[in-house]
Amino acid sequence: MKSRTKQPAGASAKGRKDPNQYPKGWDRKRVEAVINHYQNQTGDEATAEDEAAYNSTTVTMMAVPVELVPKVQKLIGKRAG
Repeated sequence: MKSRTKQPAGASAKGRKDPNQYPKGWDRKRVEAVINHYQNQTGDEATAEDEAAYNSTTVTMMAVPVELVPKVQKLIGKRAG
């Protein structure tokens, strides 16, 4: 029996449907763009991005106890639709 080589996550053979499931509005191309962004970011760029998030006037950064994370994710999911 011929063995098959496992493809990397997110890879799909030409003509085959991508087996991954993405959130609404996302696809493989968008996920790869995000991965590429963070893999190619310098330390200074990452720090600047983190600082900008904490200084944002449109979002709030807060600590959430680990045991409450699933409940918070569920609430955010309901709001996001």
